Amino acid sequence: MDYRYLKAFTLTAKYLSFSKAAAELKIAQSAVSRQVKLLEESMNEELIIRSSKKVILTKKAKDLLKSIEHFEVDVGEIFEKNQDKPIHIGILDGLLVNWFNPILAKYAQNYKRDIYVHVADSPALRRGIEDGVYDMIFSTDGFQSDLTSSLKLFEEKFVIISKEEINKKKLHEYTWIVFSELDHLYKLSKKAPTKKIVVSSLESIKALVKHGVGIAVVPDHTLSKNHKFHTEPITGLKNMNIYMTTLSYKNMPPFLKEFSKILQAN
Repeated sequence: MDYRYLKAFTLTAKYLSFSKAAAELKIAQSAVSRQVKLLEESMNEELIIRSSKKVILTKKAKDLLKSIEHFEVDVGEIFEKNQDKPIHIGILDGLLVNWFNPILAKYAQNYKRDIYVHVADSPALRRGIEDGVYDMIFSTDGFQSDLTSSLKLFEEKFVIISKEEINKKKLHEYTWIVFSELDHLYKLSKKAPTKKIVVSSLESIKALVKHGVGIAVVPDHTLSKNHKFHTEPITGLKNMNIYMTTLSYKNMPPFLKEFSKILQAN
């Protein structure tokens, strides 16, 4: 069923006139009549009784018109609600605590939209954006595909933190405090640690290191100027870029335009 046929029928039924329907559609009256006829043939049902002076709707036509009107109202409500739909954001814990919160605050102050922020590791964030769980993610992975698009925001540097000086050649001898099994410490050491603590909170990781429990790798921008950690520069690990990833929209939706303004301002 062609939507054009439904439109021609709706206007004809509304005005009870082929000529008025044709004027609104800006097509010939014969084209409107033809489209309504094709609709009737596709439904195997006569909808409009024609005469030289009058157009009469059958019972089926009146029922169809009501259904179409309900449909148009429902569609309008769907897209109207979409303008204020909540946003689901996926982000790495360190980015949320030390970078994203001020941006989130500015967004909340300027736009009336519900926001859900979910903390996860990079693989989970990637799965989430591809599965439609998140509207946007912020992570160290930049990936372009037919489905997704990534925008580089800035470069992130990492350091090893500990309470006292450590031997970087024997990292496996220390207790590792990590966010997940993909932590950068695994990339720096050829040997697995004798003990590890997995904590899904950057602030907790830093607190444990401060108490002398073990060592950790963190982004340098997460440390304050007066931090009390011993820090070691990292070699053999490339600096990481931070990306914003969304679905590959042809037309940028309102929430992305809104966030773009805030990001550009920062």
